[in-house]
Amino acid sequence: MAQTGKSQKKKPYLQAIVFGVLSITSYVILFAHQSYITEHYTRGGIYAALPVGTALYFSFLHGAFASSVLSVLGIEAKKH
Repeated sequence: MAQTGKSQKKKPYLQAIVFGVLSITSYVILFAHQSYITEHYTRGGIYAALPVGTALYFSFLHGAFASSVLSVLGIEAKKH
């Protein structure tokens, strides 16, 4: 079979599912333990790193999930 100029890349279905499940699970855990998290995150001192770390974690998850979903849908960045 001859290829027609574009290479056939595998779509990251599994990656999208894994990051989607991780994202949903993380949000459920976050909201289920909201009072505990609020209590510890507002202590100050070294605990001030907790909200920053949590924001970075959710940012990474969201970015990885969104990238995977866009790839599954066939939406890719324009390459020059």
